[in-house]
Amino acid sequence: MRTAVIMGSTSDLPKVEPAVEILKSYGVQVDVRCLSAHRAHAGLSAFMEETNRNGTEVIITAAGMAAALPGVVASQTVLPVIGVPLSGSVLDGMDALYSIVQMPSGIPVATVAINGSKNAAYLALQIMAVRHPELKELLLAERKEMEENAMKANKEVQERFR
Repeated sequence: MRTAVIMGSTSDLPKVEPAVEILKSYGVQVDVRCLSAHRAHAGLSAFMEETNRNGTEVIITAAGMAAALPGVVASQTVLPVIGVPLSGSVLDGMDALYSIVQMPSGIPVATVAINGSKNAAYLALQIMAVRHPELKELLLAERKEMEENAMKANKEVQERFR
């Protein structure tokens, strides 16, 4: 099980690290790169060639402002690409969100919330769970735990207001 996580700038690292940690906690190999679509396009293309050959199953991309990275990555692969729009500009991530979500027909990028790298990781895990039943079981167990915690919180609220 292998994913790639690509960010456009090292300043994006704190917003991307939670996704890397989640993926690794599920036993997924994660190749992390900082490759700008604008400033390192040759290096990005070389890495995309590598991901197309090395067993990578899903690619998570994180970018802010013009957020070209997810689209450029998606144009170079048929692997699932998940885009994480990042805040940081005057528009607080809305510019990145619109850039990522408005891909041309035939070059899709699945898009999560602004700064939503955790959900990008979970979406990548769900995609890989189609081929890896052990991931599916782990995800189901985590969902069960979430449900139990939510029901416990509900009970505590009910008891408080009796």
